Amino acid sequence: MIPNDPLVSTEWLAEHLSDANVRLLDATFKLPGILPLPKDDYLASHIPGAVYFDVDAVSDHSNPLPHMFPSAEQFGRDIGGLGISNGDTVVIYDSGSWVAAPRVWWMFLSYGHRDVRILNGGLKKWRAEGRPVESGEVKARAATFHASYDERRVRSIEQMIANVKSRAEQVVDARAADRFEGRAAEPRPGIRSGHIPGALNLPYNNLFDAATGTMKPLDELRKAFALAGVDTAKPIVTSCGSGVSAAVLTLALYRLGVENAALYDGSWSEWGKADGPAIATGPA
Repeated sequence: MIPNDPLVSTEWLAEHLSDANVRLLDATFKLPGILPLPKDDYLASHIPGAVYFDVDAVSDHSNPLPHMFPSAEQFGRDIGGLGISNGDTVVIYDSGSWVAAPRVWWMFLSYGHRDVRILNGGLKKWRAEGRPVESGEVKARAATFHASYDERRVRSIEQMIANVKSRAEQVVDARAADRFEGRAAEPRPGIRSGHIPGALNLPYNNLFDAATGTMKPLDELRKAFALAGVDTAKPIVTSCGSGVSAAVLTLALYRLGVENAALYDGSWSEWGKADGPAIATGPA
């Protein structure tokens, strides 16, 4: 195990599931239009005691872009409503497809809570091992959570536009190659196809084992970034379709010792708008 590894195993969670200060969140997320809804999946089957974290609900509702980071005040209020306080150990999981436990993990770090972990393999691995699940909704008793926003962990479109000129930070896009290269239509209507000029491409699903749902070993993660042309010794910003799967790259980098990468929150849902900045197509 690496020092300060954000990942915990199913064995660890089974041992600590009933600890008084462990709070478990099911953060499963799907693209719009995919059924059943992630909340319905949660209601049908989740790890005992898990509260559902709705990525769209814990977001800035004044912003038309999908699930943008909320204010620190709102995040604190929403997280407290999920029964989490600043003294708790937060463990996040998703279906096992890595959408969107890493996003929620990064949100907690961005709002000042460092005692947060991700279940390696998620619900997929938990169930494959025959571990217990339950149905229905877990209603948490409200707690008090104080949040403070660290803007260094997130990038705005203004910063990203400036970066196209300066190339001060490497931009690594987590979308599939056909979307990155502009050969496939975007799943959200009205969004152009292509990528941010100068960006590199590393599809997020290259970083985990589809059979087990677990993240690949560190040497394979390191190799994947190198093959994508990423220099992990230099500044990095991750991006994707809407700021969710980009966090899989952010998590992998964190595990490789790159703890200061940033995430472009608006991602392609913002940049790719019809009136957005210039785009590029083709391979990186």
